[in-house]
Amino acid sequence: MSDPPGTASRRAAMRLLDAVLRKGLPLEGALGAAARDLDRPDDRAFAHAMAAEALRRLVDLDALIDGATRKPLPDDAKARFALRIALVQALAMETPPHAAIATVLPLLDGGPRRLVHGVFGTLMRSGAGLPDVPTLPLRIGERWERHWGARVAEAAARLLATPPPLDLCFAPGAKPDMEGVSLMPGHLRLPARTAVAGLTGYGEGGWWVQDVAASVPARLLGPGEGRTALDLCAAPGGKTMQLAAAGFRVTAVDASESRLGRLSENLERTGLAAAIVAADVLRWQPSEPADAILLDAPCSATGIFRRHPEVLHRLRPRALAELAEGQKAMLARAAGWLKPGGTLVYSVCSLEPEEGEAVVEAFLASRPEFRLAPLAPGELPPDIPAGEGPVRTLPGLFEAQGGADGFFVARLARD
Repeated sequence: MSDPPGTASRRAAMRLLDAVLRKGLPLEGALGAAARDLDRPDDRAFAHAMAAEALRRLVDLDALIDGATRKPLPDDAKARFALRIALVQALAMETPPHAAIATVLPLLDGGPRRLVHGVFGTLMRSGAGLPDVPTLPLRIGERWERHWGARVAEAAARLLATPPPLDLCFAPGAKPDMEGVSLMPGHLRLPARTAVAGLTGYGEGGWWVQDVAASVPARLLGPGEGRTALDLCAAPGGKTMQLAAAGFRVTAVDASESRLGRLSENLERTGLAAAIVAADVLRWQPSEPADAILLDAPCSATGIFRRHPEVLHRLRPRALAELAEGQKAMLARAAGWLKPGGTLVYSVCSLEPEEGEAVVEAFLASRPEFRLAPLAPGELPPDIPAGEGPVRTLPGLFEAQGGADGFFVARLARD
């Protein structure tokens, strides 16, 4: 007897969850292998959506499962993974319960199959549900509350509950020819799940997709006026396009040739120009110093948790310490490529002080020729807190308009 239609996408979703939770892989990076049996893009997208929603709701899904079993299932038990996929469909994705369980049971045999069927049925008959606001993993919730306060942690949980809006970035002086909300100059926000390809101006390259918080680092370098700029760890290219559109002569450097291919395509679509270099920043050397440098360093990416919910479950103290050491090394190396009188912007899409404040504090303590450059009035909207120190965007920013990613941005001037 053949499996019910849709079983293959559930198998792919279970593989994805396993890759993230047991192997520590990023969701996007694991999708190709997990969905290897799926030919249709819609099936691949559905498998990704199931896994991503399960990761957003993981704490609450596991609480339901544990409340309906006499003995807790091991974290890596196949039955637990199957129940997560079945329950998230029925309780968060509007899949009819009979379809949710019928497409998961063929992935199991014997005792686990009977267990999953029984637990799922018990929960459905009892009227089980998920909270409107997902519960953050305990370790993450405690960490963010300790660093940023209870209100920020609560706002982070609320962000998990809703898909992020679509933010578009426009070149300076360009006027968007569509309806939306503008949170700062050159920005337009559209509703979540807006299809990109059908929007006015896409084919003409009038704009590119970039979260409003992600646009802050390049903004802090100001107008280019023909000056040279290095965009380090540049892919997928939003910041490169910002700098080129602002009038900089940009060299974009990234270690990933595949991601640089996407950057090249975006430059061609938008009619912007930049020199592209595939190289490791810790080994590469520019031919001459630059007037401006933007280092958006590799990090834990906890600031983009609403788009990549797997980061909530992958953060480990040892990995965080290793990332911070790499960031310090990159910042120290990049600083040597800046002309006297130039500006260096260091940023990470992280909510962890070890990757932001601590990195810059250590750098300034060892490099007396550098100093923090405070923001002038009007450089950023008043909603974004900025004074004499770095810029930190936290959950809760622009919440009424759909929220924003978490970023740390420090503008450093060289005397």
